[in-house]
Amino acid sequence: MILIYHNPESSDSIECLNILKKIKKRHKVIRHIDNPLTERKLKRIVKLLNIKPIQLIRTDASIWKDHYQDLVTDVDDFEDIEYIKMMTEFPTLIRIPIVINGDKAAICNPPEKILSLLAS
Repeated sequence: MILIYHNPESSDSIECLNILKKIKKRHKVIRHIDNPLTERKLKRIVKLLNIKPIQLIRTDASIWKDHYQDLVTDVDDFEDIEYIKMMTEFPTLIRIPIVINGDKAAICNPPEKILSLLAS
């Protein structure tokens, strides 16, 4: 089953859902704000995405700017686990939508990225 970590206020996230509905793919929607991701789940997602945790953070988010921007001058200023903890504390920092299809995942921004994820 396809999982989509969704924010109903995100146009990219809404468009990904529309694509899934249009091509009639079974999926499960997880609203990451209502169901915050645990450290364990975030580690798994980062691994599936094959990225560093900092790459999953929305550095344009007001929470980032208010709490962390002045502390981070280099991505190595924090350990990976510290970035994971930031996202568990402030779920709005997480780049959405994240779509998982089996052992593959993508941050579907732009939403059309979902098509290549579903084709593989």
